[in-house]
Amino acid sequence: MTRPVRTIGVVAPGRPAVLDVEEPEPGPGQAWVQTEWSGVSAGTEVAIVRGTDPHHTLHWDPDLRSFDHDGDGARPPAGYPVTRLGYMEVGRVTGSRTSDLAEGALVAMACGHRTGTCADPSVTAVIPVPDDLDPLLGVYLAQMGPICVNGLLHAAADAAGPGAGVDAGVRDRHVLVTGAGVIGLLTALLAVQHGAADVVVAEPSAERRAVAEALGLATLPEDGAAWRAVKERWRHGPGDAGADVVLQCRGHDAALATALKALRPQGTVVDLGFYQAGAEAVRLGEEFHHNGLAVVCAQISRVPRGMAGTWPRTALARVTLDLLRERGPEIRRHVVTDVLPFDDGPRLLADLAGRRLPAPPLQAVLRF
Repeated sequence: MTRPVRTIGVVAPGRPAVLDVEEPEPGPGQAWVQTEWSGVSAGTEVAIVRGTDPHHTLHWDPDLRSFDHDGDGARPPAGYPVTRLGYMEVGRVTGSRTSDLAEGALVAMACGHRTGTCADPSVTAVIPVPDDLDPLLGVYLAQMGPICVNGLLHAAADAAGPGAGVDAGVRDRHVLVTGAGVIGLLTALLAVQHGAADVVVAEPSAERRAVAEALGLATLPEDGAAWRAVKERWRHGPGDAGADVVLQCRGHDAALATALKALRPQGTVVDLGFYQAGAEAVRLGEEFHHNGLAVVCAQISRVPRGMAGTWPRTALARVTLDLLRERGPEIRRHVVTDVLPFDDGPRLLADLAGRRLPAPPLQAVLRF
């Protein structure tokens, strides 16, 4: 048995739309969740709308875990329509066949912009949204916040090994965050919360730097000279200046180039960026080579090697919840810039993909 739901998908490149699809009725161990809020990702989702994400331009081999070009069409890239977009949802349990999810409970999930879904907590992380949290901020609990926590976790594993606590990569260290989008802002706030000696955010947009400053963060314009300002700010000794670690949160090669130039010798860039256009500005024969630097990719599909047993998604969500409890009102006021009806979602995504908005939202949330 199934029930109809409405979902935001993409029928063809450049054409997001509300689609009618079917979801399975809850079986034993499952529950029905009616969506109330859904956050919009201006990075991943817009790439899918444009058709520029690698899954829609190259063939992905899940066994070899590699992309390749295919000239004869035997191994085509992913196609359209795409019926599931989004990963920042909050909903109400309206029917349950599991003791893990009580009817009436508010929960966070990564289930896409759809009016409802069949939730199976044994398969997908279903995170309770506590009563003391603004329910709209629950959009950060299931995936967006854990993405940022995972960045700190990778810094911790690099600095102290797989048994380290989440604070080990930033505590008492000098931290540069490149990018003041949602991921950059939340990551910088997490670094402050977990004891960094000093945190600076480098961002080219004056409007986004203003948001960072409103949150109490120091900023620099990422204008080609930010790396020099960082090295002058943090001098550790002769021939040793710069950030201990850079949390790179902007999907542009110029930001990664800044991150590498700003590091002290043998420092590490923890990279949360998604480089849709490649990374031609990065010069691996310069600081990367001469200063013995490292780049590690931190993506939500995995935590550092050896840490999966102690850091499931629910644990990453708990660290996110601590931040939201401490800084939630500020995040709600300064980061969530647009709240609009679900039916306006396709128009928003089309405008973002077509670069038609003079002032794109920092964080847009759909209201159901």
